[in-house]
Amino acid sequence: MKIEILFPEFCNLFGDMYNMKYLKMCVPEAEFIETALDEVPAFVHEDVNLIYLGPMTEKTQEKVIKRLMPYKERIEELIEKNVFFLFTGNAVEVLGKYIENENGSKIEGIGIFDVYAKRDMMHRHNSYMIGMYGNIEIVGFKSQFTKMYGDNSNEYFLVVEKGIGINEKSKLEGIKKNNFIGTYLLGPILIENPLFTEKVLQAIGAKEDIALKDDTIAAYEARLRELKKLG
Repeated sequence: MKIEILFPEFCNLFGDMYNMKYLKMCVPEAEFIETALDEVPAFVHEDVNLIYLGPMTEKTQEKVIKRLMPYKERIEELIEKNVFFLFTGNAVEVLGKYIENENGSKIEGIGIFDVYAKRDMMHRHNSYMIGMYGNIEIVGFKSQFTKMYGDNSNEYFLVVEKGIGINEKSKLEGIKKNNFIGTYLLGPILIENPLFTEKVLQAIGAKEDIALKDDTIAAYEARLRELKKLG
């Protein structure tokens, strides 16, 4: 089993690299490939089971778009083949049509999904969120200078119970197509949501159970109770 972590030296904000540290505990026999920004991704020439990209600065987004643009068709191919992708924070924005700055200028995205992002660098949005993924409640928080727009009604990740979706007017959070999941949720999501992590392990063909199962589920249940108490 191969799991590729894209550009960890730059795409590592909000402690979200602990998604991968936890995954290493869950599947210790897997090969974890850490691909630097100046390297060709492993997924270009070989099969991998999961591809992870974490949150990054706005300047890094532009570098990541430039790096991944030549592989647009390969990424689309892998999505169609049900390879599992997990993009957290603002990572999902690089696959949209464009990212718009406050002055109206636009940074062209890779263009795999029919959505776009708008930046508001003077106003950071922070909020907690609870959303439904099938019959599983997902918890997390958001901290972002951007919001996403466009129609994700056929390709959403979560139905929001508390908080906002891709923007304040939406109750649909993130992007999901086949086994591609892109979400603004930070956390890190895999540690905070052990029931979801079980689904991820099943999707990538891992036979192991989640690490520290009793402790992570107890913490998840306590967090869920606390978030439901908040106004």
